[in-house]
Amino acid sequence: MGATLTEKLLSEHCAGGELEPGETIDVEIDQVLLQDVLGPLVWIEFEALEFDEVEPDVAVTYADHQVYQFDGDDTATHKYLRTVSQRYGGHFSKPGNGICHQVHRERFIEPGATLLGSDSHSTTMGGFGALGIGAGGLDVALAMGGEPYTLNVPEVVEVHLIGELDGWASAKDVILELLRRLSVKGGVGSVFEFTGPGVVSLSVPERCTIANMTTELGATSALFPSDTRTRQHLRRLGREDAFRELSPDDDATYEERIEVDLSAIEPLIAEPSMPDNVVPVSEVAGTPVDQCIVGTCTNGSYFDVATVANIVDGAEVASETDFVVAPASKRSIEILAREGRTEALYAAGVNLSESTCGACIGQGHVPAPESVSLRAFNRNFKGRSGNPDDSVYLASPEVVAASAITGEIVDPRDLDRDPPAVSLPDDMTRTDAEIVGPNHRADVYRGETIGTVPLKPRLPSEVRGPALTKAGDNVTTDHIVPASAEVMSVWSDPQACADYTLTRIDEDFPEKARAADGGWVVAGENYGQGSSRENAALELAVLGVDGVIAKDFARIHFANLVNFGVLPLTFADDTAYERIEEGDDLSIAGDVADLVRGGAEQITVRVNDDWTFEASVHLTDAERATLVAGGKLSQLKREQ
Repeated sequence: MGATLTEKLLSEHCAGGELEPGETIDVEIDQVLLQDVLGPLVWIEFEALEFDEVEPDVAVTYADHQVYQFDGDDTATHKYLRTVSQRYGGHFSKPGNGICHQVHRERFIEPGATLLGSDSHSTTMGGFGALGIGAGGLDVALAMGGEPYTLNVPEVVEVHLIGELDGWASAKDVILELLRRLSVKGGVGSVFEFTGPGVVSLSVPERCTIANMTTELGATSALFPSDTRTRQHLRRLGREDAFRELSPDDDATYEERIEVDLSAIEPLIAEPSMPDNVVPVSEVAGTPVDQCIVGTCTNGSYFDVATVANIVDGAEVASETDFVVAPASKRSIEILAREGRTEALYAAGVNLSESTCGACIGQGHVPAPESVSLRAFNRNFKGRSGNPDDSVYLASPEVVAASAITGEIVDPRDLDRDPPAVSLPDDMTRTDAEIVGPNHRADVYRGETIGTVPLKPRLPSEVRGPALTKAGDNVTTDHIVPASAEVMSVWSDPQACADYTLTRIDEDFPEKARAADGGWVVAGENYGQGSSRENAALELAVLGVDGVIAKDFARIHFANLVNFGVLPLTFADDTAYERIEEGDDLSIAGDVADLVRGGAEQITVRVNDDWTFEASVHLTDAERATLVAGGKLSQLKREQ
């Protein structure tokens, strides 16, 4: 029986365990990627674990979220990240150089590598035939110290591509089609492997767009083969020596097969406020648009920006519409400038922004109340734009640019013009002047923004407390710890950041949690989806929250809860969720530590001492040991 490409890469990097579905394995990590809002905690944890230096081949910290540096706190955090990276043997990418996933794929990623990133869109690397996985910061810190990453062996789903994209259809429409079919939960526990004759028709930037947004499916990762087109793209980047041909065996067996006919793909759009709320663009055509933006790690490559330049060349942005283009890297815009093509953007009335995550996380270009924002981004969670009452649509750069010209959402097939044709230039190299290399003599700068990660005590025998809040389905990590400029500036200080925890759902949550000195979060389906930010779990531990009882969890957030000693339970029967009310007293019947340590798969929870329900405990032996110890950092510090 043949092997999938996922199985091949995991087998090559397996440091322990059995490569069987339902089992866990330890995966050796070749490369590590961090960014400037989640990276500080990673480095704080790395230092707390007293590692001497970075062990993987490549470890890069990118200043890409807080690029605008609204005050000195952000600048101080960047100085910490630069000096701590140098001191321990990592690289640092300066503010404005570009978004982590874009710059990393331009400069560092290699086919066949394993990459662990403190950002959920690390799946982007699958466009190069590399296995990129998003993880919580503590897991990334351990990987930087040379420890393997423990992974639940994923199911491998084959996405068999046939045909070729035609006309105005784009790679963004391919992933929107998958979201339309499968939903934001459709990929949980899976790696999506793209196969078939249609693969060769997709450029590497197009592949990266698709791989990037498999995160919105809840997927563990995504993989395209490394083939002739991969080699050509690496040659353009001046890194052909990194090429390695990789593909699944012809007789590989997959858990599931999904067929997508690229020639049948049409322009699609995700309506507010979830990436899987997908319909054909034609269904919402005519909707007035106040703001259009192209950029982010999904659609900010040279290919995407050149597409926009071709569409707006000789046209003008509608008078009632603002159009912002934020290239994902300086390399992208530098190449356009060398070609003399930035003139078309400026002449059309496009506002070129810095290379930053920026608007995607509400850092600049916040839409006005009661306005429509159309974005070539990956997420449109309610309030993520910085406006809690936003109305954000997601679409391809083609749809966004065409709509910016017309002033309303438009199906570009209705335009009286040919679709843009973009050819990648032969030379896509540039200087590395804005990437700072290791310097083991560097003094680490620590400003007031750099806090400490508290050590949680061991899991007690008795856990009892109120239901502090009751949340619904699809609560994102943006809801748990917001990504506004005010909050992100204190993400590296857990005590200060705790003041904002879950306030988008319940503005009094931090006060109630501190007063209760314990208690529970009760939630619906897919709790903790979205960003990998470990703050969403860490801050619950800081506030003394005992655990979360949900219908089910997103993968990374579940792991983060375990890492910080917050007990994650799931309802054995969802009717119990309906009965629980905020303020109810919840207690576990029996010795909690003994139950978790002993392998209990279900525990009984009492409600107000009036009725009980069963909660499931889906934990590996290693996770049980971590929870009993009070979280992974507490566990490791005690073992030292």
